[in-house]
Amino acid sequence: MNTLSYGLLSLLSLNPQSGYDLMHRIQPFWPAKHSQIYPLLSCLEKEGLVQFETVAQTDKPDKKVYSVTESGRDALRKWLSEPTDAPALRDALMLKIFCISLSNPDAARALIEERAGYYRCKLDIFKEKLETIREKASLEEEDAPVFGSPYFGSYVLVQRALSSSRSDLNWCEWVVSLLPPGKKPETEHL
Repeated sequence: MNTLSYGLLSLLSLNPQSGYDLMHRIQPFWPAKHSQIYPLLSCLEKEGLVQFETVAQTDKPDKKVYSVTESGRDALRKWLSEPTDAPALRDALMLKIFCISLSNPDAARALIEERAGYYRCKLDIFKEKLETIREKASLEEEDAPVFGSPYFGSYVLVQRALSSSRSDLNWCEWVVSLLPPGKKPETEHL
């Protein structure tokens, strides 16, 4: 099985979900499309690692809601004990930064500020997610769920995402501070 298969099993270990829901829930961790998820769910079902229940919907086609089986939980437990690969990083901005001095300061500033805006949005999203986890787990602001809680994994992942987004935003702001001042707009001659 590939890592995405285990990722789907991981998400299903918390609660049953449709393929559509799984696609959205896995995005913060692993980029995946419908064309990858649905065939994997079919394979996982054939291997007895997940099962589904058909849910009738009005105004929409019926949907399959998947849940992990005990065999799927066993596969997850085995996978959890295996070492992981080094994290993969593919970020076009980092390649652009390598040669950014070929750009003019205004274009460089715009490029970095666009990414800073991205991290600000991410911070807002992750803060909302953290608040949702706290509400569901009945946690005070300074509390964390205990290991073994169904909220533990989500909590530590959201905290990591918040920390990374803050760090990346700080880096963007630092880079902008290193750029020379931009050109002043030229005034039209009358």
